[in-house]
Amino acid sequence: MNNHKLTSAEYLFVGSMLFGMLFGAGNLIFPVHMGQLAGAHFWSANIGFIATGVLMPFLALIAFGLSGSGSLEELAGNVHPVFARVFTVLLYLTIGPAFALPRTATVSYQIGIVPFVGENQTLILAGFTFLFMGVALLFSLKPSKLVVYIGKFLNPVFLAFLAILVAVALVHPMGSIAGSLPQGDYVDHAFLTGFKEGYNTMDVLAMLAFSVVVIDTLKNLGVRDVATISVDLLKVGGIVVFLMSLIYTLITWLGTSSLGQLAVSANGGIALAQIAHGYFGPVGGMLLAAIVTFACLKTAIGLITACANTFQELFPGTLGYKAYCVVFAGISFLIGNVGLTQIIVLAVPILMFLYPMAITLILSSFASALLGKNRRLYRWPMVLAGVAAFGDALSVLPKGLQGTAPVQALLGCYHQLPLFSLGMSWLLPTLAALAAAAAAVKLSGEKQ
Repeated sequence: MNNHKLTSAEYLFVGSMLFGMLFGAGNLIFPVHMGQLAGAHFWSANIGFIATGVLMPFLALIAFGLSGSGSLEELAGNVHPVFARVFTVLLYLTIGPAFALPRTATVSYQIGIVPFVGENQTLILAGFTFLFMGVALLFSLKPSKLVVYIGKFLNPVFLAFLAILVAVALVHPMGSIAGSLPQGDYVDHAFLTGFKEGYNTMDVLAMLAFSVVVIDTLKNLGVRDVATISVDLLKVGGIVVFLMSLIYTLITWLGTSSLGQLAVSANGGIALAQIAHGYFGPVGGMLLAAIVTFACLKTAIGLITACANTFQELFPGTLGYKAYCVVFAGISFLIGNVGLTQIIVLAVPILMFLYPMAITLILSSFASALLGKNRRLYRWPMVLAGVAAFGDALSVLPKGLQGTAPVQALLGCYHQLPLFSLGMSWLLPTLAALAAAAAAVKLSGEKQ
């Protein structure tokens, strides 16, 4: 079987595609807000954010390649078929209509509309999200070359404007990092708080969902051998890791330096709009608004399409592709009207539950590649990760739910786990279970 060696141009093509899938306008709002909260501890927070926002998606891509799985459900099936189906549904709902998809509309609204009309404009938010999701739905029902046009030309313009904004900020910073006071958990635990903040990018979940697209692209380019695919994924992913790490660092610094003239914002969308307006005035705000809106629209079209295709495959004989598109766009419209800040708040418990399991699936895939495929490498760590992550999720529920008697009783038990106060109680039990499973497999020499 012939095995094609990628050219430099082909590496660049795949790398650009991967970068485009992972980095959207929504990825800007979290590091800039984190920078405002981290203050002088911005480096520690930034490294933690990069660990989950960049390195973990990269490891997910490599793990997927090593596993040889053809879908997320197949990869998660190493734990159990029922778990695979439930996990896949929850993951796609999270990166789709429940959180990431409505976030594309609310980020656009926060950056593009709010600076000109002010906050608390309920009817304007409803009208904007309806129009936004309506346009995204139209393109999802009948894919157009306009999506390709936006991907090829709008993203570079978006990043060029961001580069100009950062360059001007570097030359004329709004304030000093050293003089910016950290707030909340960033005072004593900047790295771990930044690590958890990286969950909000949802890029590990997205990479688990879309890794098969990258691998299929390599295969379509003529790469057939599994080992060669893994090496190519390392090269392509390495480029993306460098670029995303650099961009996240600069955006985090932008948020921290803005404290010299701005107060800490309720979310990163507000902060980014205020910073752009501060440097370039109304013209800069309008340009940023237009670019972010179209970039988010491209992402929305991709998410509706991906989720509709996946649910059609998971549940054949139910709704068709177009019907799923309508349902997901409709749900996203409704959820989008709670506003960006509330979407972020509501998403946190779900991400605190799903992210540890996603990371565990990645670690188990690496262990399986080293020791041979064995369900114990997947099941033991996943059980402990899921149980512990459930407690971490309970600890960040909205106060009304968290204060109920059943939740308080459960939290009383979870408080006994190490690192629970930092929202990381899943980490040590999961690593211990993975080590125990690896030792058991190695001793027995058993493979499945």
